[in-house]
Amino acid sequence: MNQGRIIEYIDQGSFICTLCLQDKGNRLHLLTPLNREVSLASKRALIISDGYMNTLGPREELLNILKRAEDRRNHLQEQVKTKELWELIRDEKESFNYKYLAQLSFGDEITDDHISALVRALFEDKLYFKMKEGRFYPNSEIRVDQLIKQKEEDAQKEEILREGGAWLSAIVEGKAVQDPPRKEGIIALLIELALFEKDAPNFKQGKDLLFRSGISRIESARDLLLKLGIWEEDENLDLLRRDIRTSFSDNQLKESETLAGMGIVTTGREDLRHLPMMTVDGPMTRDFDDALSMEVEGETIRLGIHIADVAGTLPVDGLLYEEASRRVSSLYLPRRQIPMIPPSLSQDTLSLREGCDRPAITLFCRLDKNGDLLEHRFVPSLVRVQRQMTYDQVNDLYKGEDLLGKMVQLSQSLRQKRIDQGALIMSLPEAVIKLEEDASITLEMISQETPSRMMVSEFMILFNWLTARFCRDNGIPILYRCQEKPSEKLSPDDTDYVFYVFQQRRKLNPLNIGTEPKPHTGLGLDVYTNASSPLRRFLDLVIQVQVRNFLLKGTPVYGEEALEKMRMYVEPLSRDLERVKRNRVRYWIHKYLEQHVGEVFSALILYGMKKKYRILLKDFLFMAELKREYGLNFSGGERIQVKIKRVDPQNDLLKLEYVGAG
Repeated sequence: MNQGRIIEYIDQGSFICTLCLQDKGNRLHLLTPLNREVSLASKRALIISDGYMNTLGPREELLNILKRAEDRRNHLQEQVKTKELWELIRDEKESFNYKYLAQLSFGDEITDDHISALVRALFEDKLYFKMKEGRFYPNSEIRVDQLIKQKEEDAQKEEILREGGAWLSAIVEGKAVQDPPRKEGIIALLIELALFEKDAPNFKQGKDLLFRSGISRIESARDLLLKLGIWEEDENLDLLRRDIRTSFSDNQLKESETLAGMGIVTTGREDLRHLPMMTVDGPMTRDFDDALSMEVEGETIRLGIHIADVAGTLPVDGLLYEEASRRVSSLYLPRRQIPMIPPSLSQDTLSLREGCDRPAITLFCRLDKNGDLLEHRFVPSLVRVQRQMTYDQVNDLYKGEDLLGKMVQLSQSLRQKRIDQGALIMSLPEAVIKLEEDASITLEMISQETPSRMMVSEFMILFNWLTARFCRDNGIPILYRCQEKPSEKLSPDDTDYVFYVFQQRRKLNPLNIGTEPKPHTGLGLDVYTNASSPLRRFLDLVIQVQVRNFLLKGTPVYGEEALEKMRMYVEPLSRDLERVKRNRVRYWIHKYLEQHVGEVFSALILYGMKKKYRILLKDFLFMAELKREYGLNFSGGERIQVKIKRVDPQNDLLKLEYVGAG
């Protein structure tokens, strides 16, 4: 029976010292020092004293006894040297009862108070011992080190919350306040919250930080970062979320300078500097990785496609090659470019700049005037571009310049041959965003079907196709790009062309990348790869490494197994970069539409869903959603008019209202 005994139990992490007034077997009726009577399950009793007292005495006397016992035990607890006790027994691989440890701490003559003091000390310290089923187990040295480190981190986190709460609260109120010592940690928490919200690694701590600042909305973290000047209004959060590299290390830049100063090794290169060679790119292009030449020889044409020889400069075991493999590709965003290779190489030493001698890998194709391929060969070369042209310049000049006109005509023949072989032509204009000096945004849709763009596209497709054939026929392992036939081939003649493209794209099979050569039916070709942009895409560079090494040494660098490992690593990163690019274009189109709230635009119904329609704002080829309304039923391909009601670029939100038929 426990009636009359002092019984201790733990409640909410604290020791409660009580007197047992009645033992009911599985329940104990207890008196607490606060003169409250509680019922406790017997199994929760942690320490039961040996001695008894008369429970029928005056209540005040019983409470005084409890208070004196509590005071004695607290005083004795201060004398327990937990670390010294642990050091004494830590090497013994066993557990210990309360009494034994109390005797080690206080000597053989111990009382209930000594045992209680020992248990309290070890329980509250939690660093050197763990308690389980009425016994203590000494923690290992490794575990103690871990707990000490955790304790330090917890203390630091608490300081960040304390300092941060006061600092951010003052900032919100507009007060001038000195930066706290732990500013970096506070900012890091805000950035986590703004980027990942509830998925932030330290979400609970970040939320507590805002709470102590008097802020309840998680979304306010971004506003604070803007107010602090850490972020700008149009900060690209995708770059931060995905930890995309935007700069190069000092060692990488040093290697870039070294490689840039090495000069061109001309041995084994065919000198093609006499050819009338040009590049054709957008007006903002700085990394020119392809050039074209063309000679008419009687009834035949010799077309030259010259690709910057990046592999001849970047060693595969170098820092920059490794960095390129991590970046996967250059990233071209509105208002920003993030190169795969440092600009000193990608925009200078390796770029096919006008009037500069450059190393290249050249494909010569001899074709008849109908565009039929008669023969072709690959060769390491030395080239010099004579004309750096833009797409618009070629469009303006090709009708008056015989050579340009013949190049455009040849590209048209090549395209028609692919169409005859089942190729699907589904290009659409691309959005180009410009930020004007007055901070307004203009948006221009650039056609991809102009003569100049089609010419460059067809010649690059030709280069990639013949590279794939060359590697297949010579047993050079590479990564091919393959695509099976679409589930259905639609006709563009019966409907709106834009609607046709979006409908046909939904019926395409996915593009596959692998070491086995298979057809690419979307392009109408028996094999295909990407090898024409080694300055901008890592896998193009890898294929150039393979081809170049075979041309010069007769053997490739990589086997199929190594290429497959590259594919598995690169593919998900490439998808991430495409998503970043797509999201950024959407962001800026949202910003543009934000300037036009209340205005009406033409839209195309793509398809219906249960509660909404997927539509396309035709002026920008921008996909959006329109809520289904009672009495309004649309079919795919219908044109309508919608009004811009609300735009939130940061959260990819566009609210539209139907206003009439299109």
